[in-house]
Amino acid sequence: MKIRKGGAEDLPAILAILDSAVVWLNGEGITAQWGTESFSGRPKAVEQVERTMSEGDPWIVEIDGVPAGTMTLTPHPGQYIEPAGEPEVYVRLLATDGRFHGRGVGAALLAHAEAETRRQGVSLLRVDCFAGSEGRLIAYYERQGFTRTEEFLVGDWPGQVLERRF
Repeated sequence: MKIRKGGAEDLPAILAILDSAVVWLNGEGITAQWGTESFSGRPKAVEQVERTMSEGDPWIVEIDGVPAGTMTLTPHPGQYIEPAGEPEVYVRLLATDGRFHGRGVGAALLAHAEAETRRQGVSLLRVDCFAGSEGRLIAYYERQGFTRTEEFLVGDWPGQVLERRF
């Protein structure tokens, strides 16, 4: 498993990972998290991914040279979350390609996010996630050392912000 910094040229690979994650989630019966349509098939979603990538640093995990996961680290959350009021690193667009689910890709990316946060001399790492599906994703982040902070809604989509301090 290798983690490398991504760039604008990685947009197709990142969209493919996100699309695969949607298929995997739907296969698990989870349709409310990211919907049932691919990211790449929705122009507004593609624009949002491009914008997020341009606001921060995209990272790609490769396994045997194949993109297996991604995240983008930004110095602020997305538009629906208030900034922390102090320097922070925010994990956005974290996803694992469905073919690599269960191989520690997400955990490796989150460990890399911690290392990057420390490297920047920042003491706060935050992430937000879907709070539905019996809180399974919240529990995943808690197992990775994050603590719940605030709940939020985007329309009827329930979310949870979590943080780690260093």
